Amino acid sequence: MDSAEYERKIAARFATFDQDGSGYIDREDFSTAARAVLAEFAVAARSDKGQAVFAGAEAFWQGMAGIADVDGDQRVSREEFVTGAAKRLRDNPHRFAEIARPFLRAVIAAADPDGPGATPAATARVLRVLGTPVELADPVAAALDADGDGRITEDEILAAFAGYCGVAAPDA
Repeated sequence: MDSAEYERKIAARFATFDQDGSGYIDREDFSTAARAVLAEFAVAARSDKGQAVFAGAEAFWQGMAGIADVDGDQRVSREEFVTGAAKRLRDNPHRFAEIARPFLRAVIAAADPDGPGATPAATARVLRVLGTPVELADPVAAALDADGDGRITEDEILAAFAGYCGVAAPDA
């Protein structure tokens, strides 16, 4: 992978997290994502499922800040993301996926209460509200169902998330 492609992929990863387009990743981006998921599936914020989504979003933010907020200003700049988070994502994408686990687990439960796992249709809805382009959400969700059983499990989502985050360096 050349430098330009690597930069493009890192920018896309950053934009995924920067929900409000402020140029920084911060706690509000994770709260925005949580609210979007809850609104999409008509889950009350004060319900157990709603609280689990918000708690998972907070845990995800804390994990992200812990690995990337170098200057301690409670936000992650693109530079901090590229030099901190992206390197850590490359070095250990599965660890980063584990930081996301509480949020992903809660989102699955909110998106498809009939579990275990979520249907590809529910997963596509989640992807769309979190910023995946409409034309990609359905094919990506279908691909996440690795065993083809019509349910996307937490482990399948975590493996895909680790792969998405695990961008190889240009010189790798």
